[in-house]
Amino acid sequence: MINLKRNRRKPVIPSSSMSDVGFLLLIFIMLISLMNQRHEEPIEYSEAARIEKTQEKDNLEIWIQKTGRMTVEGAEIGYQDLELLIAQTIAEKPLTRVHIIADRSTPYKYVNGAVSILQKIQHRVVSFVVKEAL
Repeated sequence: MINLKRNRRKPVIPSSSMSDVGFLLLIFIMLISLMNQRHEEPIEYSEAARIEKTQEKDNLEIWIQKTGRMTVEGAEIGYQDLELLIAQTIAEKPLTRVHIIADRSTPYKYVNGAVSILQKIQHRVVSFVVKEAL
């Protein structure tokens, strides 16, 4: 008769590699959180008596400083480049809402420059971002 009984060892999970896995997860989470950050410019918001909240996704934010400097996602942009960027964004995602965020003391001519580009492209999903008046 043959002895079929084997020496069975309990499975062992190596705990030395757990710290490596935890470290890699930490790096992954940090990188993902950096990609989802929204870039904001330091401005003084205009006020409005009545506001309407819009969705948080699929927005193209155009920041206009009081000096006329325009930025999109932290990069300075001119009117010609802005037109191309808006056209490309709308071609990819037609329901994109354009947010114009201008400093309270921005001269109207700078805001009107961005609005005239939107009129030229015939994009009508536009919001002017303000803070609610108290």
